[in-house]
Order: sequence, then C-alpha cells, then structure tokens
Amino acid sequence: MLAARREMVAVIRRHGLHDEAILAVMASVRRERFFPAPLADPALVYGDFPVPIGAGQTISQPFIVAFMTAKLALVRGDRVLEIGTGSGYQSAVLAACGATVFSVERIPTLAAHARAVLAAEGFTSVQVRCADGYAGWQEESPFNAIIGTCAPPTVPDALVRQLAEGGRMILPVGEDAQRLVLVRRQDGRISMEDDLPVRFVPMLPHTAAAQDPAGR
Repeated sequence: MLAARREMVAVIRRHGLHDEAILAVMASVRRERFFPAPLADPALVYGDFPVPIGAGQTISQPFIVAFMTAKLALVRGDRVLEIGTGSGYQSAVLAACGATVFSVERIPTLAAHARAVLAAEGFTSVQVRCADGYAGWQEESPFNAIIGTCAPPTVPDALVRQLAEGGRMILPVGEDAQRLVLVRRQDGRISMEDDLPVRFVPMLPHTAAAQDPAGR
C-alpha cells in the first residue's frame, strides 16, 4: 500500500496542489485502514475517486480531501468542526495537520467505526458525535475552521454562527449542481466564495441518535 500511497500523492501534485505540508500528511495517513470493509486492491483504496463505504456514503476522492484541507489554512492547535465523519479518513487528515477535531456523523454504525479506527491509528485529538450536522456542535464552538463532507442546499446558519473570528469554512453546497463554498468571518463580516464544482452525498437531518452504540 505504501507505493500506492506515494502514487496518490503524485496524482494530487499533478492536479496542481503543491502544499508540501498537506502532501506530507496525505502520505502519512493510512487510507486503507478507514474502510469499514477491508479492501485489498491498492488501486481501489488509493485511486483518485470516491469509494462507497456503506449506508449510502462514500470516502472522498483523495485530491478533494487534500484540496479542502489546504483551503482551511490550518495552524497547529486549531479547533475544527467536521460535518460528516463517514469513514473517519478526513478527520485523521485534519488531526495529522495538528488540529483538534470535533466530528459529527448522523449514522450510528459509521460513527462507531470511525471512533474505533481513529483510536487504533492513534488520532486521539478527534471526538466523534452521532448527531444532526445541521446543528453543528454548539457547546464546543467557536471553531477556527469548519469542513463539510456532505452537501446542504444552502450554507447552514448554525454553522456560520459557530465560526470564530478569523475562521474559515469549506463545504459543498447545492442539490443537482454543487460547488465548494469557502466561507470566512473577518472583522465580524461573513464572506462567501464559490470554488470547484463537486459531487457529494446530501447533508441530511439526523434521526437515529438513540441507536448510537456509544450513546453520544
């Protein structure tokens, strides 16, 4: 898998992302560990495309993971809210950048899987909560950065309110047509800027908190 991971990083570089710190993180996180059903084919694990992980969800394309992470311009010690834990891979990348991560996942089985694999891989700076992503994580706010890995129709107001002064948020927005949107809070003002066209699963309300195996 190591050779496949190196090739993945080379592909990300060829896409035009040259942030050496982000590339080093992408080279260090073992993507194969985050699939709920182990995959033996490195071409599938490290290919530059999203891969299904069950429950109608996917693990994002490596380039998009790297691109969105780079857009957050993280500083070690930043507090980051992630909406849509999924496999836990994006959480691991954020943690490997030095962030303290608060991740919200609406599907209990995925939340439980992510907690287990993040702990096994040594990412102790990540907390995973099974809850409604639209509500964010109010009691831990404000956040220096927020990232969404699922697409709401519009930017949720609750997430904007939880963004700290100087904070950055990136998430896919839209229904039939989606784009990444970069949100900034600067001097008390909110700005929004469209970026790449993308395709993510929709952000849906959480309806199954009582089934969360960890009771969180």
